[in-house]
Amino acid sequence: MKKIRLFALGWMILALVGSCQRFAQVDDTSKQDSINNELNDSLATALAEKDSLMALMTEIGDGMMQIKEMQGVVNATNLKGETPDRKAQLRNDIVLIKQSIEDRKKRLAELEKRLSQSTNYTAEMKKTIESLKNQLNEQQATINDLTQQLAKAHVEIENLTKSVDSLTSVNTTVTQEKVQAQEESERLANELNVCYYAVGSKKELKENKIIETGFLRKTKIMEGDFERSYFTKADKRTLSRIPLHSKKAEVMSKHPAGSYEIVNEANGKCLNILNSSKFWEYSNYLIVKIN
Repeated sequence: MKKIRLFALGWMILALVGSCQRFAQVDDTSKQDSINNELNDSLATALAEKDSLMALMTEIGDGMMQIKEMQGVVNATNLKGETPDRKAQLRNDIVLIKQSIEDRKKRLAELEKRLSQSTNYTAEMKKTIESLKNQLNEQQATINDLTQQLAKAHVEIENLTKSVDSLTSVNTTVTQEKVQAQEESERLANELNVCYYAVGSKKELKENKIIETGFLRKTKIMEGDFERSYFTKADKRTLSRIPLHSKKAEVMSKHPAGSYEIVNEANGKCLNILNSSKFWEYSNYLIVKIN
């Protein structure tokens, strides 16, 4: 009985020792896993922060290129050739770049804070962050200068526009006066070139108080107002021939010889004016008696 107890006790001791060894192995494995996880997390964090820096560097580089391109446009000389829509777009672009610079500054400050609290903040990263800070400050200064240039150009363009508008207004007034003077000149010329002619039989001319006849009296043109409605109004500059539609015709009004002629045509006589200025020299009224 005593041997049995000793044997059982021995097995218990062996089992206890084995259990302790297994617990020790599990504990060591857990510690190693924890260490590996921490290393992996640190590595992932370092890579993420490095990627953030690289992405930020790329954005800042793109921003600098955009600002350099804008520098070639934002000046008074170039803006004079830009459309109003294009000028408005430039102003909007500058506002967006300003906002972008502020956003990048905040992101860089947050990244620098995280790195300073970790073991990944190497001398190389610190140097990179300082370089990015300088670039952002340079961008800020450049965009402020562009803003001032744009404002200055806008003022210059406004002044130029006012001058152009003023000149345009003066030119418009001069043009209007010129047009009015031309119209007045044309009106006077038209009035000076108005002429009248009447073609009718002896009876018709007498009834309309244009001529006067009597027994054994010579026919003569009456003085004073004619019956204007019987006359045809015309323009001396364009009137060159008057069909008379009669076999006989006689000019009763006074017109210089050689300034006109009366010819035969298929439909009767026709009066041709050969020299307009000479023909109307004595009177603006032409009276032709036909039979």
